[in-house]
Amino acid sequence: MGFWLFMTAVNLLIPLAMIGFGSYFMKKAPKKINWIFGYRTPRSMKNKETWEFAHRYAGRIWFKTGWAVLLISMAAMLMLLGQDKETLGLIGAIMSLLQCVPLLAVIPITERALKKRFEK
Repeated sequence: MGFWLFMTAVNLLIPLAMIGFGSYFMKKAPKKINWIFGYRTPRSMKNKETWEFAHRYAGRIWFKTGWAVLLISMAAMLMLLGQDKETLGLIGAIMSLLQCVPLLAVIPITERALKKRFEK
C-alpha cells in the first residue's frame, strides 16, 4: 500500500503542475519577458503582446488537459490498487511518460496560434 501511495503521488505531479501553472498563466504572464520562467519560445518573446497571448493560450490548454490527465491518472491508479510493486512501478513509469505528451503538446499548438494571430 505504501508503494501504491508513492506511485499515485508521483503520477499526480505532472497533471497538478499543469493545472497550477495553467491557472497561473491564464490569469497573468510573468511581468518581464525572460529566459527563466514562463512559456519561452522565440515567437512568444518577440514583444509584450505575444508574451501575454502565449501565456494565456498555453495556460488555458494546460489547465483543461491537466484536469483530464488528473482524472485518467487517478482512475488508472485506482485500478492498480493491490498490484505488486513491479507492476505498479512499470505502469507508473509508463503513465508518467504518457503524461508528458499533453504537457509538451502545448508547444506546437501555441506556436501555431501565435503564428496565425501575429504573423500577418
